[in-house]
Amino acid sequence: MKQSVQNLIIDAWKKYKRHYSWRKKPNAYKILIAELMLQRTKANQVEPVYKKFLLQYPTIKSLSYARSKSVAKYTNSLGLHGRYKKFIDAGKFVITEFGGIFPKTREELIKIPGVGDYVGGAISAVCFNKADYVIDSNVARFINRYYNLNFSGEIRRKKIIIEKAKRLFKIKDQRKLLFAILDFTALVCKPSKPLCYECILKKSCKYGDKVGLI
Repeated sequence: MKQSVQNLIIDAWKKYKRHYSWRKKPNAYKILIAELMLQRTKANQVEPVYKKFLLQYPTIKSLSYARSKSVAKYTNSLGLHGRYKKFIDAGKFVITEFGGIFPKTREELIKIPGVGDYVGGAISAVCFNKADYVIDSNVARFINRYYNLNFSGEIRRKKIIIEKAKRLFKIKDQRKLLFAILDFTALVCKPSKPLCYECILKKSCKYGDKVGLI
């Protein structure tokens, strides 16, 4: 029986699985902080800063009381100058508007300051298994390549990309798929010089054949 693209990626995950603190017993707060830090910053750079941040601010309530200068030392160390306000505003918003409990849907999550479409989808998928889709530049790149859509530039909001992502995330364990596909696109289906020769999807993916890599 032919395996789905989702199951192929998940089954191969053990070969390239990355281990980060926010993936261990994840909750909405952990994913929020990680994703706010990961914007334009590499995961390996975020890891040590994230650990220290969670020690000082272990809950959304503690973050809501944080001082700007204190949070800024973390964001500045990641090159996210001026971003400290998003962290504090997010904390205060969840406390005042949601009583300290994160909502489960993308529509409600994106109301939180600093939470856009991707972060809302990621929290919904990882913590509640309720995302209809999750798209960042990496997921969009994979879909664009695998289905030979030939888009260029900013493609995350293309209608067909979103439609394909919705089908992709119709799966029992959205958390596992999201982590697996993020690691797959970081280490195999990379932005440049993808490792098509060793890709588990090379028999069905059109990209490698098109550029003469397989």
